[in-house]
Amino acid sequence: MYFVYVIASQKRKYIYVGLTNDVDRRFDEHQSGKNKTTKSYRPFSLIHVENFSTRIEAREREKYLKSGSGKEWIKTTYARVLELVDRLG
Repeated sequence: MYFVYVIASQKRKYIYVGLTNDVDRRFDEHQSGKNKTTKSYRPFSLIHVENFSTRIEAREREKYLKSGSGKEWIKTTYARVLELVDRLG
């Protein structure tokens, strides 16, 4: 099983989309600063997770969510959640 996930920084307006086979482990890595790309944006809120049976399917969805259209979908779908996350920071 593979997962595509979206995390939002509680510190700045920053959204990260990733792919993993273990969401909990990966989220903990982001929170603890083990990922160079996201380290300076900690702490995060996990705002979206989708599961897929193959890595190929998950990668296609990840690529879409990282695109301009995909980021807009995230911002539109999770506007209220992102607003709350911003207030946490």
